[in-house]
Amino acid sequence: MNEISEDILHCIGNTPLVPLRHVTPANGARILLKLESQNPTGSMKDRMALKVIEAAEADGRLGGGNGVVEYTAGSTGVSLALVCAVRNYRLDIVTSDAFAREKLDHMAILGAKLRVLKSDDGRMTARLTRDMIEAARVITEETGAFWPDQLGNEEQIPAYYRMGEEIWEQSGGEVDGFVQMVGSGASLRGVGHVLRKKSKQVRIVAVEPAESAVLSGGEAGAHRIDGVGAGFVVPLWRKDAADDIEPVSTEEAIAMTLRLAREEGIFAGTSTGGNVVAALRLAERLGPGATITTIMCDTGMKYLRTLGERL
Repeated sequence: MNEISEDILHCIGNTPLVPLRHVTPANGARILLKLESQNPTGSMKDRMALKVIEAAEADGRLGGGNGVVEYTAGSTGVSLALVCAVRNYRLDIVTSDAFAREKLDHMAILGAKLRVLKSDDGRMTARLTRDMIEAARVITEETGAFWPDQLGNEEQIPAYYRMGEEIWEQSGGEVDGFVQMVGSGASLRGVGHVLRKKSKQVRIVAVEPAESAVLSGGEAGAHRIDGVGAGFVVPLWRKDAADDIEPVSTEEAIAMTLRLAREEGIFAGTSTGGNVVAALRLAERLGPGATITTIMCDTGMKYLRTLGERL
């Protein structure tokens, strides 16, 4: 049946779930990939952006002429820019040259005003994250804007309950493992919460950059996987949110991202590559007959320059 959506925001969610067929181990579990690239901005962050804006509107923190300010590696900023464009809110973004230029351009095209901080040779570090947070705090004080504060905002977690429900329904209730890289930690907690309610046997695996494996108790370091691995234990992280923590290096994530494009026809970002590396490891441990789900966090169109340099 043909159906016309009310607006672009009503196109968020209900993304496809597809099996990987070529990069999987011969005697491993089945791996299903949730294509969040099918959201309007090509990212799973559309879900959280809409949720936090609606929550702020509902209790009066947003409205009456004030705007929005946020720090972001890019995808959250693009998603907020989409929602703010539709809802007619001013948006100030604090970001960095460490992140894909395509995402910065996308935010600006959607109407966001950008403040771009210098990085340490294009790498993500704890200091850069903290500098971005502080800059957002200052802008908030100066403008009286609403600040979602994505690393500390629990209101975004319910946005991922819906994703968990979608995964369970689309897989026919066959989920033995769920794998997700940790940025704010909200998607891991939200999806994991739903899947654990459905089945006590499901195994939840958090993924982090091997160069900055702070969730595993390691030292903070620098890496080049956009949107994850803040360099410190983020406020939304809970130890009981995952059964295991899997470190994946930048090089492993990029190599898998290119494999996904060339062997599966799936053009994703580097965090998706990291997800699939960790999912393959879990697939070997769980073996044939099991089903693992993981997330295509965003489209590779956001990383054309970055990935093109590897060709």
